[in-house]
Amino acid sequence: MNEEKKRFIQEFVPGKQVTLSHIIANPDQDMFEKLGIQEAGALGILTLTPSETVIIAGDLATKSANVKLGFLDRFTGSLVIVGNVSEVEMAMQEINRFLQGTLKYTPAEITKS
Repeated sequence: MNEEKKRFIQEFVPGKQVTLSHIIANPDQDMFEKLGIQEAGALGILTLTPSETVIIAGDLATKSANVKLGFLDRFTGSLVIVGNVSEVEMAMQEINRFLQGTLKYTPAEITKS
């Protein structure tokens, strides 16, 4: 049995930017179970550099809209927020607005599926 080992390389882009900003509206219940988070109407997924920015983004999200933090990782810069679609979108817009306007980050277009 010859198993090929897979190697993952994580690359950080220098600078201050939102590298991904995506909303998944009405995800399948199975997705919430796999992620280990409470089911809601939407998932908002963000990745940020530098990675510690997710702490600021998580704070902004919960203060600007009725959303919960599903996942926050200060080492990879990953943030998942959960709530209804309009609240998740409002939180993500506020994150982009604050990071761009106040901290001079390059924002990412909020995409949806």
